[in-house]
Amino acid sequence: MLDSIHQFFAGLAEQGWLPEMFGYSFLVNAFLASLMIGPLLGVLGTLVVVKRLAFLSEAVGHSALTGVSIGILLGEPTTAPWISLFAFSIVFALSLQWVRGRTTVPYDALIGVFLSFALALGAALLMVVAKKVNAHLVEQVLFGSVLTADSQDIVILFTMFVLITALAFKYSNKAYLTALSPEIAKSLRVKTKLHDYSFVLLIALMTVAAVKIIGAVLVGALLLIPAASARLLANNLKSMLAWSILIATSSALAGVLLPMYMQWAVATGPAIILVACVWFVFSISSHSFMRKKG
Repeated sequence: MLDSIHQFFAGLAEQGWLPEMFGYSFLVNAFLASLMIGPLLGVLGTLVVVKRLAFLSEAVGHSALTGVSIGILLGEPTTAPWISLFAFSIVFALSLQWVRGRTTVPYDALIGVFLSFALALGAALLMVVAKKVNAHLVEQVLFGSVLTADSQDIVILFTMFVLITALAFKYSNKAYLTALSPEIAKSLRVKTKLHDYSFVLLIALMTVAAVKIIGAVLVGALLLIPAASARLLANNLKSMLAWSILIATSSALAGVLLPMYMQWAVATGPAIILVACVWFVFSISSHSFMRKKG
């Protein structure tokens, strides 16, 4: 099926309907990945901002480096250590949530402890991994490269897209109610603890799926910046969700296509985040203008 999509875009490029760069399969893969990753991070990012868990996404993102190192040491392919990557990130996120419910330590401090552990373990393992693989692999994990997305990456992203879209349609109201007012949610017999664990699990899964595209260091930024920008532009939750999806998706697409089209020597991961930051500046300016006008 992916070959048919490649041929479709190549045909449009040959006919002049699209720029010539769409004749390259790797760019089409990057385009498809951006179309899926933008809406997903936009939706989850809204919940991240509402629940005030921005630091959580950063911690899970950085834990991916440790997962990659473990996978390589266990003999997984250096370009796709998916089993260890998913396993470690999921265990990391769920353990954090489990400890949170059994301690009085403030959540931000607890996340800081877990983040420090993941970074320290990852740094220790990197010394061993560096002897076995090219150092550029570490750079790719940290900062991502959507232009290297292959069919396996597209399948993983598509699976996450279908899963999160289905869950959003079925449980979004309960999820937002749990985020905004846990007490009211409990009074309505919503299983708030289950929603909390599920949300943390989705953050871990989405982070891992996006690591190769955006990078472990930057994936948390694309969860946070569009949603933070949307909060400045929106006057209700529904509008905030729409703005977050729009900003995340447009940032992903522009970050991929602009450097390629303009032939700029800018990595796609940082380019995506820089476009999102432009959106944030625009949002601040618009918010300030509306406040003065009002």
